[in-house]
Formats: sequence, C-alpha cells, structure tokens
Amino acid sequence: MAEAAARAGRSPADARHIAVSKTFPIDAVRAAYDAGQTEFGENRVQEALQKIAQSADMKIRWHLIGHLQSNKSRKAAENFAAIHSIDSVDLLDRVDQAAAATGRAPELLVQVDLALEATKFGAPLDEVPRIFARAAECKAARVVGLMLLPPLAENPEDARPWFRQVRDLRDQLTREGVSAALVRELSMGMSHDFEVAIEEGATMVRVGTAIFGERTQP
Repeated sequence: MAEAAARAGRSPADARHIAVSKTFPIDAVRAAYDAGQTEFGENRVQEALQKIAQSADMKIRWHLIGHLQSNKSRKAAENFAAIHSIDSVDLLDRVDQAAAATGRAPELLVQVDLALEATKFGAPLDEVPRIFARAAECKAARVVGLMLLPPLAENPEDARPWFRQVRDLRDQLTREGVSAALVRELSMGMSHDFEVAIEEGATMVRVGTAIFGERTQP
C-alpha cells in the first residue's frame, strides 16, 4: 500500500485498509487484531453480528461492505461504524432514521454501479446526485464518500478505468456543489487490484484473501 501511494505521489496515510473477514472465524479476526488491524469488513449482517458479539473485548471498527436489505437497516445502523452499500434515497432514509432512533452516527458510502452488471448492486449514475442531495439533510448518519465494485478481471490494470471514473465522479460532484466532506472517501480495490486503486485515489481498500487466505466455498 505504501509503495502504491508513493507511486501516485500520495502519503501512505492517505489510504486505510479494511480487512475483509467474511466467512472466516473469530479466531482469524483476533489474530489480525493482535497484529495491529483494527478495521474489519463483513458482507452479511447476521454473520457480522455474531463476530461483533464475540469481539466485544476488542476495539474494532466494523464496516458493512455487502448489500444491505432495507429490512436490516436498523441492525446495520446500530452495529456498524461504516456502511459502504447505500444505493438509493430510500435506503439512505431508512438508515438515517434508524441511526437517529438508536443514537448512532454511522458513516455511509454510496455504492455506484458503473458497469450495470446484473449480478451486482449499486446506484446508477443518474441516481447519484439525488442521493447526495438527500445526504445533506441526514439527521444522524453521515455520508462520506463513494464505493465501487468493478467488473471482475484477472489483470488489475483492467480495473484502472473504473477506479478513475469513480475519482472523476467525486470531482464532478464537488464541482456541482456537493460538499467535499460528503465525498472525502473512495472505497475501492480488493486483494488483486488494491495497488491500482490506491494509485487512482482510493482512501479505503477492502482486502481479505491477501491477509486471511483463500475462502472455502460452502
């Protein structure tokens, strides 16, 4: 990460690492925590809740990086420091209302759908301005940036244009009047392409396999 930041003329402190612990047991989380990792990402609310309960003795900042169903908005708002998968005005409203009701203030990222893949979630480009217009009215939750899941490709360079589009989208939003505080984070890049993501402006990379190893599929 530090080398990628240096290549882009950035400080290593400009990009944080979220350890994606989905499907791995709490022992793996504890081992990473003991090595100094404090931010962890989970895809499913139910699996994450178990690990959150099991890690009460650790000062972990939990991120929800998977799709959030609206009926789990309250649990997500109550238990996660950050939610990376806001993809509609309705979901934003539900999470904000749940946050206000529970006295929480989670950070939210707007997941954008650039490639329009049927198997992935995210807000289409024409919906993004509406979400950010509503973000300025949030009472408890705080929108802080953009998140991307680019099309899967073996060559990390194939992801570069997608990462660059997200960075350009952030710049466009600020030119159009969106507060810089609402788009200060770019969550993009995983185990195989996080270096390219950092070179293109990522402030958070979501890396699991490179730390925990290959996942065993159920």
